[in-house]
Amino acid sequence: MINNDILRSIRYMLDLGDHKVVEIAKLVDPAFPLEKTEVLAFLRREDDPEYVVCSDDILAHFLDGLVIHFRGRNESLPSRPVEKRITNNLVLKKLRVAFEMKDVDMQDAFAAAGFPLSKPEMTALFRQPGHHNYRACGDQLLRNFLKGLTLRVRGD
Repeated sequence: MINNDILRSIRYMLDLGDHKVVEIAKLVDPAFPLEKTEVLAFLRREDDPEYVVCSDDILAHFLDGLVIHFRGRNESLPSRPVEKRITNNLVLKKLRVAFEMKDVDMQDAFAAAGFPLSKPEMTALFRQPGHHNYRACGDQLLRNFLKGLTLRVRGD
């Protein structure tokens, strides 16, 4: 899925303003160079001349910031390095951690979007890429999860 779409979807789900998106991304690294004007450019339509592609680095900082925002920073552990490459599986994993979701919660989110997923199918999404039961998360799967999570969070 396109990083801009993921950012746009999470922003809508949590009803975040542009400034709040910047604050959340900077929770990981206060010196991270992200401004409100850049966030506005990420949220524009693709055919808009001021549209800017959201990099993996920016999305990684935002997702890690969400985890800190919702769960707090664990000072007893060293900071985790920010991922260089964002995949749909990693987005699922970060959202699962941020929202403290169990398997049942995730299945409920998929079911709410009209996309029921069995437990073995879901656990395959969280395995390491080299594992023989690993399953790559497709765009449709992530889109449905974001839709189901939005229904859960917003209650629409």
